Amino acid sequence: MAKVTLYIAASLDGYIARSLGGIDWLSILDTEGEDYGYTAFYESIDAIVLGSKTYEVGLGFDEWPYPEKKSFVFTQRPLQSDREDVIFVSDTVKLALANIQAQGYENIWLVGGGSLINSFLQHSLIDEYIVSIIPILLGGGIQLFPPPSPEEELELISSKQYSTGLLQVHYRRKQKVEKIHNS
Repeated sequence: MAKVTLYIAASLDGYIARSLGGIDWLSILDTEGEDYGYTAFYESIDAIVLGSKTYEVGLGFDEWPYPEKKSFVFTQRPLQSDREDVIFVSDTVKLALANIQAQGYENIWLVGGGSLINSFLQHSLIDEYIVSIIPILLGGGIQLFPPPSPEEELELISSKQYSTGLLQVHYRRKQKVEKIHNS
């Protein structure tokens, strides 16, 4: 069974990007030598899933931000890429995840954005949440968990505080126990 981990940064007030998708505010934490566990996390994953708007943000960087990993981009638009490691997906999240798993990918990074995260939440497909809380209030933008999102009970795996003020929390989805009723 594949494990899906949402690894993402959010402002203290719960936004992952500005209203038009800008993530420039993340640069307030640029410090030499500190990657907040990113390298170790990146090495632990087999594949990446992301929405088309997040994919387009990635295209704006000097280098493709997800090298040497297969990236599955969820979109209903007719997008194309010259990259062999980018696959466009228009299936439902459950079917697409089953297909990704059938290809042998076991540790999957759910990058974002908000709509795709919500789709995964609706089907209880996120196993772990690693959220880096950035010490900034944006006051608006793209929400980490846009409503309506289902209730999901989590248990804390770990938390780490950094000197920059970033707080990283790591949660696991609690497994629901089915109750058997005797009639």
